[in-house]
Amino acid sequence: MRPQILFQLFAEVRTLDGVGPKLAQLIGKAAGPRLVDLLFHLPAGLIDRSYRPRLIDAKEGCIATVLLNVLDHVPRRDSRHPWRVRCSDDTSTIELVFFHGRLEYLARTLPPGTKRLVSGRIDRFGSRLQMVHPDYMLPPEQADRLPPFEPVYRLTEGLPAKTLFNAVQGALARLPEFPEWQDAGLVAARRWPSFREAMAGAHAPKRLEDLEATSPARTRLACDELLANQLALALIRKRQRSRKGRALRGEGDRVVRARRALPFALTAEQERALAEILQDMAAPDRMLRLLQGDVGAGKTVVAMLAMLTAVEAGTQGALMAPTEILARQHFAALSPLAEAAGVRMQILTGRERGSVREQILSDLVEGRLDIIVGTHALFSEDVAFRDLGLAVVDEQHRFGVHQRLSLQGKGDEPADVLVMTATPIPRTLALTAYGDMDVSRIMGLPPGRKPVDTRLISSNRLDEVVARLRRAIARGQRAFWVCPLVEESEKVDLSAADDRARTLGEALGIEVGLAHGRMKPAERDRAMERFRSGETRLLVATTVIEVGVDVPEATIMVIEHAERFGLAQLHQLRGRVGRGAGNATCILMYQPPLSELAKARLSTIRETSDGFVIAEEDLRLRGAGELLGTLQSGMPLFRLADLAVHADLLAAARDDARLIVEKDPELASARGEALRVLLYLFERDEAVRYLRAG
Repeated sequence: MRPQILFQLFAEVRTLDGVGPKLAQLIGKAAGPRLVDLLFHLPAGLIDRSYRPRLIDAKEGCIATVLLNVLDHVPRRDSRHPWRVRCSDDTSTIELVFFHGRLEYLARTLPPGTKRLVSGRIDRFGSRLQMVHPDYMLPPEQADRLPPFEPVYRLTEGLPAKTLFNAVQGALARLPEFPEWQDAGLVAARRWPSFREAMAGAHAPKRLEDLEATSPARTRLACDELLANQLALALIRKRQRSRKGRALRGEGDRVVRARRALPFALTAEQERALAEILQDMAAPDRMLRLLQGDVGAGKTVVAMLAMLTAVEAGTQGALMAPTEILARQHFAALSPLAEAAGVRMQILTGRERGSVREQILSDLVEGRLDIIVGTHALFSEDVAFRDLGLAVVDEQHRFGVHQRLSLQGKGDEPADVLVMTATPIPRTLALTAYGDMDVSRIMGLPPGRKPVDTRLISSNRLDEVVARLRRAIARGQRAFWVCPLVEESEKVDLSAADDRARTLGEALGIEVGLAHGRMKPAERDRAMERFRSGETRLLVATTVIEVGVDVPEATIMVIEHAERFGLAQLHQLRGRVGRGAGNATCILMYQPPLSELAKARLSTIRETSDGFVIAEEDLRLRGAGELLGTLQSGMPLFRLADLAVHADLLAAARDDARLIVEKDPELASARGEALRVLLYLFERDEAVRYLRAG
C-alpha cells in the first residue's frame, strides 16, 4: 500500500482551494489530475519582473514593473477601440490598454487618484508609452503578491497562467519533508538540497540557468527519478533470479541439421549472440535476455536455433509476433529449418478457428507440437503447453508487460524468455526499459545486404518522384509510399493516406494498395498480402508497415514529410527495402524550409545506415521525452530526468540500486524505508507488481 506520507500528494487537484470541476479538467489536461502531477510539471520558461525603471528610462519591448499614479479613464469611442487608463510616475505618462475589458472590474481595480504597482510589457504607440493588458495591477501594500521572477508553464487552451501557477503553489504547500533516500555521501559530495527544497527551487527559477537540466535542483530531482527506475528494475531482476529455472541443453543434432539447411553461414555477431543465449539456457537460473539487432540482422534465425535447443532438451518453444502478417512471415521463413531439423511446428493466430484450432491446441498440450508461432492468440486461456521451455517475444514494445508474463507462465515451470527488437534503442534507454534483462546485440548486417541509396528531395519536386515511380513500376519493381501521422490525428492521417493513394492511382494508372491504422487488422493484412504477392505494385501506408513487412521485391521507399518522423522510425521504414537482390532507394521528401534540427536529423539518416548510431543521435537531437513518445509504447516516460543530459546519473543510479539490493533486498533498513517512499512517489510500485512474475 502507498505510504501515508504520500496520501495528500496523490489527492486530486480539485481538492485545492479555488479549483472547481472545470478548472480541474483544464489543469488535468495541462499537467495531470493529481497534486503530484503538478509538482512534476516543471516550468518551461521564466518571466523576469525585477526590471523596475522610471518611465522615462523604460526600454520598449521589455517586461517592467512600475509604481504608477492612476490619472483617469479614457472610454472607448466604439467597440473596435480599446479602453485606456492614463497613469504616470514622476517622470512620464503611460496608457494601460484593455481590449474587451470588463469596465466594472477596471473601475474597481484602477480608481483615479490611487497608486498601483503594475507589471507587463512596455511598448510605444506613436509617441505614447503603453502597456497592453498588464499582468499585475496591485495596491502598493500587496507588493508581496508580485513575484520578481515568475515561472512559465506549458498550458492548455482556456487555462490562465496564473491559475496554474497558483495550483502549483498549492501543491508545493502540501509537499512534506521526506526521509532522505539518496546515499548520504552522494548528497554531501554534490551539495544537493533535500527533495522538498529541490522541488521548491525547480518551481522558483531566478535565472534562465535554473531551467537547465544541469541546474542543482533539477539534477537532484532527475537522480531521484532515475534511482526509482533502476531500483525497481534491480528488485524485479533479483526476484526473477530467485525463482529457479532449469538447465536447457541440447545434444546439437537438430541444430546442426537446421544450420546445414541455411543458405548462408551465421556471421560472427550472430554466433556471439547465440552463444550468449545458449549459455543462459544451460544455466539453472531463468533466462531473461534482450536480443537487439538492426532490420535484417538475422535475429529470427538465432531465435530459431535457440528454440531448437529447447526442443532437444525435451521442452517446447513459442515465438510470439505483434501482427498476423509478421507471424505468418516468421512461420514461412522458419518452416524449412523446422522440416530440416525434424521438428513439428505450427502457427496459431485469430485466423485458425474451429476444428483446426482445436487440433493445434490438442497437439500443443499433448506434446505433439514442438514449436508454435503465433500472435496475441497465444495469450488465450485455452492455450496450454505440455512443457514450454523457451518463449521468444518479437518487438517487445508492442506488447504489455503483463502479456509477456502471461506467455512465460504458460508452462508448469517458468520458461526462459528471449525478447527481440529491431528498433535500435540507445544504451541509456535500454538501461531504463530493459535494465532487468541481459542484452545481446547483433551489430551490422549479414553479408550480401546492399546499403540503401538514401536521397533527400523537396516536396516541390513531387512530379519528378511520381515520374520515377512510373518508370520503376513499368520495369516490374514494387514501391512503398509512406504518409506521416498529421498532428497525431488518426482522422487526418487516414485522409492524407486515402488522398495520396487516390492521386497516385490516377497519376500512374494502376491499382494502389492502402494500409493504415484505422483499417480492420484482417483488411490491412489482406492489403499487405496483395502487395507482397505482387497483385499490387504500390502500397500507400502509414507507419503500420514500420515492423514486419518482408517484400524482397520492393526496391523503392518514398517517405512523405520525412521531417516529421523520428530518426529511428525513418531507419525502420528504410529497412523495408533493400532486402532482395536489386538495388534499393529511399526517397525522403521534405517540406521546405527545414529547421536546423530537421536538417541535422535528415543528414544523419542519409549519411549512416547503422541503426545504433542513428538511435544515439536521435536521443541527442530530440531528447528522451519526444523519443520515448514515438519510439516505444512500453518504455517509461521520464518527467524530471533528461536521458540525453543525465546519462552519468543513470549509471550512478544503476550502481547504487545494485548495491542496495545486495545489502538490503527487503528494503528493511532506515534508508530502505525511505526508498519504499521513493518507489511509490514515482509509481514504480506498479512496475514491481506487474513484473513480479518475471
